[in-house]
Amino acid sequence: MAEPLDDYIDAVSKALALPVEDAWRPAVRANLEVSLRLARLVDEFALPDETEPAPIFAV
Repeated sequence: MAEPLDDYIDAVSKALALPVEDAWRPAVRANLEVSLRLARLVDEFALPDETEPAPIFAV
């Protein structure tokens, strides 16, 4: 049975016409797992309703 991330890798690979060799799959899956875990942290961070994006970003 395929894992959901494997199905996602297959779909994105096909959509982008980007071949993913079998040897790369563990690394691609690991990268996605980390990216999704970090995205979850950002998504769970509550912001007040009055928070607005900065109009100008400067270094």
